[in-house]
Amino acid sequence: MGQTAPMADSEVVDAAGEAAPNGLVRAAGVVVVRHGPGSPEVAVIHRGLRADWSLPKGKVEPGEHPIVAAVRECDEETGLVPVLGPPLARQEYVALGAPKVVDYWAARVGSDEGFAPDDEVEEIAWLPAGAAAARLTYPRDGDLVTEAVALPPSTPLILLRHTQALKRADFKGKIDADRPLSGKGRSQAKALVPLLAAYGIEQVRSSDAARCRETVKRYAKSIDAQVRLEPALSEESYDEHPKRAARRMSELLLDPAPMVVCSHRPVMPALVEAIASLRITGPFDLDPKLPPGGFLVVHRHFAADAEQPVVLAVERHSVTPG
Repeated sequence: MGQTAPMADSEVVDAAGEAAPNGLVRAAGVVVVRHGPGSPEVAVIHRGLRADWSLPKGKVEPGEHPIVAAVRECDEETGLVPVLGPPLARQEYVALGAPKVVDYWAARVGSDEGFAPDDEVEEIAWLPAGAAAARLTYPRDGDLVTEAVALPPSTPLILLRHTQALKRADFKGKIDADRPLSGKGRSQAKALVPLLAAYGIEQVRSSDAARCRETVKRYAKSIDAQVRLEPALSEESYDEHPKRAARRMSELLLDPAPMVVCSHRPVMPALVEAIASLRITGPFDLDPKLPPGGFLVVHRHFAADAEQPVVLAVERHSVTPG
């Protein structure tokens, strides 16, 4: 997925400052595409200090998740709050003698907060894809535009393992399904909110166990939605009726709503198996082993004449950057 390109002089220094001479520099950005009656248009920016045309992107701040950084940088530079779609080719090159990695996503406009020119970004322009690729200063940015506009429409399903729960040995209750999150787990649940928001998740589904409900309830509250309980995805139900979880997951995969589905480590293999049964366009990482708060983002394309969606991409993330 990586793509290597030489660095132009005007791209040596990021807005946050110079790169460390030996450490890896992480950055994130988006290709924002809007569709109308004509050809797709792409948002490009003119950076005055560097005298170049570029895509919205910037450094990942210390402790920041690349997903959050991609949304933040686009918002800061353009006033557009993006909703992320499938990931694009990772850019890898050397800047100031240090390796630099930039993760990109295709995106659409979630909201427009209004563009305000500043010392960093002087102008934003919406251009047809071909004109945008030609306007961009760096050829690798043009390649990203071509990749983004070629993608068909998609909608995400996020398969989430609940965040860290109180240890069984420390739980004083009699019913394991009542075991809550630990303090760390609550912090992880809070950190999930901007990650789920980045993908425009509208529907929240969860095992009926307390630790799963608590993992997603904060996000559900942030979008004024209810947590829809899925008893078939609990550990207890899976132990008694293992095939029921896979069947329910197969049903949820057919629902085009952008959704998150929260379940448990022992149930994950069956749920991932349901994902793997769909038509998949690439060799994606479908290992069901996820850490607490880890998740897969399954980007699904629903063709009008198809009974099942096609999986365009699968992302794998931890709740904390790493």
